Amino acid sequence: MSLKILQTKIGVDDDGVFGPNTMKKAMEFYKMTPLRAAHFFAQTSHETGNFKLFTENLNYSAKGLQSTFKKYFPTLEKALLYQRKPQQIANLVYASRMSNGNEASGDGWKFRGRGALQTTGKANYQALSNHLKNPNILVNPDLVESEFSFESAIFFFDRNKLWSICDEGISDNTILKLSKRINGGTIGLSHRMELTKKYFEYVK
Repeated sequence: MSLKILQTKIGVDDDGVFGPNTMKKAMEFYKMTPLRAAHFFAQTSHETGNFKLFTENLNYSAKGLQSTFKKYFPTLEKALLYQRKPQQIANLVYASRMSNGNEASGDGWKFRGRGALQTTGKANYQALSNHLKNPNILVNPDLVESEFSFESAIFFFDRNKLWSICDEGISDNTILKLSKRINGGTIGLSHRMELTKKYFEYVK
């Protein structure tokens, strides 16, 4: 859905396919250089499962909870109470941080990860809202999943000064450096590299 919204925004057929035409028009729309566009859309494509998932999947099994959120689920007994309950999971693991209220406030779920690079937490939604001068984002955070999915990711690149890395080129080392800044590690690195080089061919 978010990809189709982007296509409508940039004036191409909303067929839900990220091909050369969409890539070129998006690059022009967001005023990106070919290097920046290749890196940006490759990273966001990987993070969203080829532009299909724009909201955080919190439907964890008990085993998944202990693996991903061990701090919050130190025992299997506790994990079993929360497994396959995304809303309760979000409200627990995101409570009382990133300007969220406590578990009972519901902020964890309300401000769960959304957008092409998973904007998470009330503080980050507030920063995005200020940046876009759109207070509705705090009232209706689902806008980050739909209307402002790519804008939120661009804001992430801006805030974290990632464009300068993009400007270094399309080398494996540059893609590795950028991926670490976005993901914190090297998960999916080969796919990120493949996409970056593919997308650069679309626009160079």
